[in-house]
Amino acid sequence: MQTATAENVAATRQKFYDRLSPRAMAPLWEVLKGLVPDQPKSKFAPHVWKFADARPLLMEAGDLLTAEEAERRVLVLENPAMPGASRITATMYAGYQLIMPGEIAPAHRHTASALRMVLEGNGGYTAVAGERTEMKRGDLVITPAMAWHDHGQENHKPVIWVDGLDLHMVNFYEAAFMDHFNDKSQIVSKPEGFSESEFGSGMAPMSHRTPFGQTSPIFNYTYAKSRPALMQVAGAGEPDAHLAHALRYINPQDGGWAMPTIATWLTQFPKGFETKPIRATDGQAMVVIEGEISVELDGKTFTAGESDVVAVPAWTWKKVRASKDAVVFQMSDRAAQEKLGIFREERK
Repeated sequence: MQTATAENVAATRQKFYDRLSPRAMAPLWEVLKGLVPDQPKSKFAPHVWKFADARPLLMEAGDLLTAEEAERRVLVLENPAMPGASRITATMYAGYQLIMPGEIAPAHRHTASALRMVLEGNGGYTAVAGERTEMKRGDLVITPAMAWHDHGQENHKPVIWVDGLDLHMVNFYEAAFMDHFNDKSQIVSKPEGFSESEFGSGMAPMSHRTPFGQTSPIFNYTYAKSRPALMQVAGAGEPDAHLAHALRYINPQDGGWAMPTIATWLTQFPKGFETKPIRATDGQAMVVIEGEISVELDGKTFTAGESDVVAVPAWTWKKVRASKDAVVFQMSDRAAQEKLGIFREERK
């Protein structure tokens, strides 16, 4: 009996595999390492988008087409490792959005949850579920899933913010829906500040209700409140070695993240402070609100100033150093990962 050679074994196995393919099957043992890696290997790259580069292009886009023509006039922040995918990280969409004076970005709603980190408010507004709120720099404005929303500017200066959406999570499940309102803007039926009064004052309605499901009923976490809270915490003790001074945005109804899929937090880095290395399974985006930082990501250093955006891929070693006192907004898919029980973090 002839001993089988390695070549014969390989050829026999390949013939078997060839019979599987037409039957829409494949051998797990041939693909297992790719399906279950030893540790995360992100396909995305660290990157920084400079607002000084983006703003002139945004303004040029403002001359090229109206907000109504575009529906949302946004320059998508495309991770350079995945051009054309409309992703800043594996699961997150982000972009710089512009509303010009006198414009309205038409009312619509969609399954994806959205947030806006305001860079230039100038009296612009967002309306969500019948309530309008003015947008100011540093405000975190949330649009819950399937909530009607429109944006506008009635003053003479442009409004610019960073969008963050979980649409790639929603699209992964093939669960996305979108509707357009029957008018440019929705009818404002509640006074400004209503949701803050009802849910954000340390009090709540006598009958428990969740107007936006698992999303916070507060849709504008104003910088006028979040910054003083952060700075008071920063002034009361030493910064955490890995996180500096950080406070997370919460849903007042359960104390969890403000959004069910997107984690959001605000960090203060004292001038000259450098964090110790940390990495986590969540892909992150950082928006500099004040000051300047350098971010070392797997040994490569990026400098980011006010309104710049930094992409931090999953499982990437990160160190942050502040060349000036800095306040940084951060968002990631950690909220979803924690619910799935897959979030993991390492610190040195």
